[in-house]
Amino acid sequence: MATQSYGTWRVVIATLTGGLAGAGAVHLWQRHGRGAESVATERRRLARAHQQRMHWELLSKAIDDPALAVVIDTFGMNLDPEKRRQLLYANLWYINAFHLYESGLLNQRELFGHLRELFQSAYIREYWEITRPHRAALDPSSTEAEIGRIAEALFRELDEAETDQWWVVGVPPEV
Repeated sequence: MATQSYGTWRVVIATLTGGLAGAGAVHLWQRHGRGAESVATERRRLARAHQQRMHWELLSKAIDDPALAVVIDTFGMNLDPEKRRQLLYANLWYINAFHLYESGLLNQRELFGHLRELFQSAYIREYWEITRPHRAALDPSSTEAEIGRIAEALFRELDEAETDQWWVVGVPPEV
């Protein structure tokens, strides 16, 4: 009977040891093997989603409260509260389009169509012109700068177009 009990304990200890070793191996693989890349990618995705939400919340507060909006007013001109709110709101729409692209919900061709539609708003167009110096300060190799260049080319094409059919203006990037 004592031998049987010892045999059962051996199985339990062997099972626990194997389980712990397996868990340790998985942890090491995720941390240092191919799994580490997917873990890091997921962390970046979650951090980006959190940052996007935070950006929206901060801008929303500024839009709702003119006293807060002046804190982040970098437009370089004397704006009345209503105009500042409109420009901040236009920024939210542009950044929304950028985040749709960056999160993979839109490809470049779809983003192009979305921007083409946004640029039909006089307020978005004014925002785009006023914030040109902001985009010039971006790292030229960044995704944000790349999308800014695509949007700027479209903006100019829409300005120069000799048609009222804005939905056919511009050549979308190849996907």
